[in-house]
Parts: sequence; C-alpha cells; structure tokens
Amino acid sequence: MSKFITALAAVAALFTFVSAPAHAENLGVWRNPKDNIRLHITDCGPSMCGWVVYASRKAEADAKKSGYDTLVGQQVLRDFAPTGNGNMKGKVFVPTLKVTLSGTAEFVDARTMRAKGCVLGGLFCKSQVWTRVDGGVQQVRVSKGE
Repeated sequence: MSKFITALAAVAALFTFVSAPAHAENLGVWRNPKDNIRLHITDCGPSMCGWVVYASRKAEADAKKSGYDTLVGQQVLRDFAPTGNGNMKGKVFVPTLKVTLSGTAEFVDARTMRAKGCVLGGLFCKSQVWTRVDGGVQQVRVSKGE
C-alpha cells in the first residue's frame, strides 16, 4: 500500500506541472515538493507534454526497480489540454507502476501548480503543489545525488 501511495503521489505531482491554457509562461521546468523530480513542460502540437529532465538518486533507483534504465528522458505528461478556468486535463505515465492515468492540473499562479490524480473512479485521490524553476531547461542537470 505504501508503494501505491508513493506512486500515486508521484502521479499527482506530475499533474501539477501542467498549467493553464498553453501560454508561454506555463512552459518551462517545474519541480515537485521534494525537488527529486523536475519536468520540462513544452508544447506538443495542440496540447502540452512533459519530460523528466532531473531525477534524484532515489527516484532513479525506483525507476530501475521498475525496469527502466533511467527516469530522465521519460515522457510522463501527455495530451494536457485546457478545460477552462486555468485548469488542464491529460494523461500521466507513472514509470514505477507502468501505468497511464488521467490527471488534472490547476494553474494557481505563474510559479505554482496544483496537480490531482485519482484512481478507482475517483475513490482515492492525491494532490501536490509543484513550483516553477526559473532559468529554463538548459540550466537543469541530471544529478546523481538527492
């Protein structure tokens, strides 16, 4: 159950990276609350998507246990599109669970996103707040430390 909750938290965290309608200010690099995963959010045609550009040693170890050589480079956000009122909805891939789930994101302000992910038809939900990282993806490095 603990692994499930941790994975669900990661999913929720990933949702938070996505923002309001595809505006340039919503693109860029976002970090989860523990700063052990960072995503680069970018335009992907008519929607937005997100790629892991940084993962801590622990996050990488968890990915390896699930059969991935690395977490960095994985596309985890797909087809995020505006739903109105600064919110978005799309698909989130959770490498540690090897599943793709539905998720939502609320754009709180230019630096804050609240993500929410639910399983079992909304019976169990988790949300997290992610923060925009200034400076863009070119300044983010893959780290082997936590």
